[in-house]
Amino acid sequence: MKRIAIIGAGFAGLSAAYDLANAGHQVTVFEAAPQVGGLAAGFRADGWDWPLEKFYHHIFQSDAAFLSLIKQIGANDLLFFNAPVSGQWDAKRGSIEIGGVLPLLRYPNMPFIDRVRTGMGGAWLKMLKIVNRWQHLEHQTAEQYIERLMGSNSYRTIWQPILEGKFGPYTSEVNAAWFWARIASRTFKLGYFRGGFQAIAERLADAVRASGADIRVGSPVRELQPAAAGWTVISDRPEAFDAVLSTTSPSLLRRMVPALPADYTAQLEQLKSLGAVVLTVALSQSLTNGMYWMNMDKAHFPYLALVEHTQMIDRRHYNGQHLVYLGDYLEPSHEYFSLTQEELLARFMPSLRRVNANFDPSWVQGAWLHRETYAQPIVPVGHSASIPALKTPLKDLWWASMSQVYPWDRGTNFAVEIGRRAAAEMLNDA
Repeated sequence: MKRIAIIGAGFAGLSAAYDLANAGHQVTVFEAAPQVGGLAAGFRADGWDWPLEKFYHHIFQSDAAFLSLIKQIGANDLLFFNAPVSGQWDAKRGSIEIGGVLPLLRYPNMPFIDRVRTGMGGAWLKMLKIVNRWQHLEHQTAEQYIERLMGSNSYRTIWQPILEGKFGPYTSEVNAAWFWARIASRTFKLGYFRGGFQAIAERLADAVRASGADIRVGSPVRELQPAAAGWTVISDRPEAFDAVLSTTSPSLLRRMVPALPADYTAQLEQLKSLGAVVLTVALSQSLTNGMYWMNMDKAHFPYLALVEHTQMIDRRHYNGQHLVYLGDYLEPSHEYFSLTQEELLARFMPSLRRVNANFDPSWVQGAWLHRETYAQPIVPVGHSASIPALKTPLKDLWWASMSQVYPWDRGTNFAVEIGRRAAAEMLNDA
């Protein structure tokens, strides 16, 4: 039996802890935040029965790793699926539904032949998933590939605003494998949990504890130091462990482990990412009148995504309020990371009347601002050659993060997958 420390109680860390503890090891999970869940953690306002995620979340019917773990810990009772309406914002027509075959065929901003070509392109990408052939796609940009596969009209009208909104200055660098994975792994039905993602995170944490592991929330790790046999983890006090798995960002790993070799540190520094800024507002009335998710045109709106959560989840769980996320992916140096909640709300408020002409500031019953500097990895051409292995150059130190789930996009399913993969590699190494 080994003493193993895991840094981070998000879904990657908890999944790894579950497998390692069940394999007979003595596991301690350190989490800086006051609760488990990582980027999927929730918050609660007065009168709410369910907590709400700080950053909008759902799962897909194709999320095999997550669904398998949910079944394994006996949490299927929490899961349910809905089929909400998703679309994009158009300056002339307002919201346009675009999720699904029929909405795509009815899409008004392209000739019919381009709509058919776009749909066939999506079907081709899903077929590539079945045969697992995507490697050739990472040697070309998403822009180049989409234009060849679906046509210039499709790229310019549908995909370019999404890519530019999501990746900003890195748009022209993003490779086609990321685009393939985004399309191939998604389904029209979306999954959620009774009690929100916080409920499933707590259920997983209970399963981890039942397996004998210790989870310490509110316990940030300041430093990891190599020892004669294993590692010294310095949190509120120094503790000795035989092995460590960190599920943190590349920058936090560098800060925590000064002993990392210079060439490995340089490799970590090459992993670029964007942060996330999400302002959630509680309204007395519905903003979108039926639309769950809208990709917004950042030429006309100060954010990328508008998600009316209560178009998918009954608002009775939130004291009857209509909850709307206004979110964006941005460089950590962007002013949105320094503006106060009141300043950002004032910046966003005028745009809400463009979404709904009847909107009035009196509708706003509450607002909450959440920010995270490490939220969306950048995946340039040839990215697989830049991804560090889960095992670091230092003995008995492992690292598993959203920067390594490539070609898949970040999300809870792939956090579970990489956490369990790291645990498997650690067990095999032992």
